[in-house]
Amino acid sequence: MQNITPEEVKERLDKGEQLNLLDVREPHERAEFNIGGIHIPLGQLMMQADELENLKNQEVIVYCRSGNRSGQGAMILDTMGFTNTKNLSGGMLSWQSKFGQ
Repeated sequence: MQNITPEEVKERLDKGEQLNLLDVREPHERAEFNIGGIHIPLGQLMMQADELENLKNQEVIVYCRSGNRSGQGAMILDTMGFTNTKNLSGGMLSWQSKFGQ
């Protein structure tokens, strides 16, 4: 797992790059604000990881509210054989403080 900054992700999204984003927050958090991607809450990640199987050898950027749960999520994926996971540093709190909603 590596870290990636909100600035890097936003720049790549703004260029139209298709990113594999994984939101590991709870549904109510996602409803408030999200940047897209697949939604699998952290507590369900191990049970639903088969939904991500086709991404095992691709970059997967995991995000949450503050960067803590997404770091855990990226580590879980790493132990399941994912080869290029990235944790969005600071999560949606950092994203919103930099770019707003």
